[in-house]
Amino acid sequence: MILDTFFPSEEYKSTYEIDFEAYYEKGYRGVIFDIDNTLVPHNAGPDKRVIALMERLKQIGFSVCLLSNNKEPRVASFNEPLKVHYIFKADKPSRKGYQRAMAVMGTGEADTLFVGDQLFTDVWGAKRTGLFSILVKPIHPKEEIQIVLKRYLERPILWMYHRNMKKKANRTKTDRD
Repeated sequence: MILDTFFPSEEYKSTYEIDFEAYYEKGYRGVIFDIDNTLVPHNAGPDKRVIALMERLKQIGFSVCLLSNNKEPRVASFNEPLKVHYIFKADKPSRKGYQRAMAVMGTGEADTLFVGDQLFTDVWGAKRTGLFSILVKPIHPKEEIQIVLKRYLERPILWMYHRNMKKKANRTKTDRD
């Protein structure tokens, strides 16, 4: 089905609920993050949670890269206390930004995760690049008008995604019984 193109590999309520240790055990070594509404509300600076998460990821052994369509001043200032790799004006959903992120981290498609809050830019770009994509719910409802419009278009796709996930879960349960 064509809508599968926009389906994430997994979905979480929040970036801060993801069990990154489990992904490391599965062989993942790089994490690419969107910034706005994935790590913090739009245009907010890094808070204690973001700083603690980045430190935790480094301690686990992950290489991290921020991937944003924002301009350099926003991304560079956000990254100051984090001290991870970053790419600005990434032109998501283009594959180029994701590929550059993997190049700076020294990872490849098979060992890189992507975490973002939008289907049409974040998830679609990650999937087009061959990455495992994690969709998180937006942190804050206040968004720019073009993103609000995209959210309306995302709803039927997310409905289909959730329906497919329920079917898979039911098939797995039936197979076990």
